Order: sequence, then C-alpha cells, then structure tokens
Amino acid sequence: MHKPDQPAIRILINGKTLDAPAGCTVAVALAIADEACRTSVQQQERGPLCAMGICYECRVTVNGVPHRLACQTICAAGMEIQTNG
Repeated sequence: MHKPDQPAIRILINGKTLDAPAGCTVAVALAIADEACRTSVQQQERGPLCAMGICYECRVTVNGVPHRLACQTICAAGMEIQTNG
C-alpha cells in the first residue's frame, strides 16, 4: 500500500475503500488495488499503456464522469472511481 510516513487519502474504487498515496494518479491507485481500468471487447483486462494520455486504454469513470484518463487524473480525497473491468 503506502509507506506509513507518507500521507494517504481515502478513495473508492468500484465501491471498495482504498487508502492511496497523496498525489498519486488514478492509474497508480488502480494498480495498488489490483484492478484493471476496463475490459476490452475480447474480454482482456486493459490498463495504462502509454501513461501519457494518448492511448486511451486507461479510461475510467471518476465521480460519475465517464472516459477520464486514469494516467492523467490525480486522486483526490473522497473520489469515486468506477471501472468496467
């Protein structure tokens, strides 16, 4: 998870609580939670590929807003993240 001396924020990923490192991206929080960003039409788990916001493989819903890029979105306390994975 996070280092004990590092500040953490509480977020929700698919309804489950996670204490994520402050300042991390949604992609990092998903990796910590062992969650895929989405599932492809071939039922393959997908996650960040480029980590620059170009590939769109890491799309998630954040606070009800769909198609947010997990690699470009910084976690905030109370954030609710939904994947389709």
